[in-house]
Amino acid sequence: MQELDSTDRRLIAELRKDGRAPMAQLATRIGISRATAEKRVARMVENGTILGFTVRARDESSSIRAVMMIEVAGRATSAVIRNLKEIPELHMLHTTNGGWDLIAELRADSLGDFDRVLREVRLIDGVLNSETSLLLSSA
Repeated sequence: MQELDSTDRRLIAELRKDGRAPMAQLATRIGISRATAEKRVARMVENGTILGFTVRARDESSSIRAVMMIEVAGRATSAVIRNLKEIPELHMLHTTNGGWDLIAELRADSLGDFDRVLREVRLIDGVLNSETSLLLSSA
């Protein structure tokens, strides 16, 4: 993967805000030409820096959000990750060092859905322990 300069990082930040914004609008926001913006986005897609574009169907602030730290048994990490990726409410998954093996970012529409997701994660073979913190507000 190619190193990103400040223009690439600003383009990515704008795309995170609105992945469907017209290229001319993105270019204007960061002060580059439309052609430059198109070339840079195409390059980042081609080299794997940008993996895809997504649509947010509803206001994310209205959903229940949480971070779950997960301890995995022995060499079960790959199998646990495969199973976790099947849970639609799992927004992001990170490997980490320290006391926890994985950190999952969760989003659910209701407390009932959130409770179900916690149970599903804890029932996955290879998950030894977990700790979950609700995200109450963002600064």
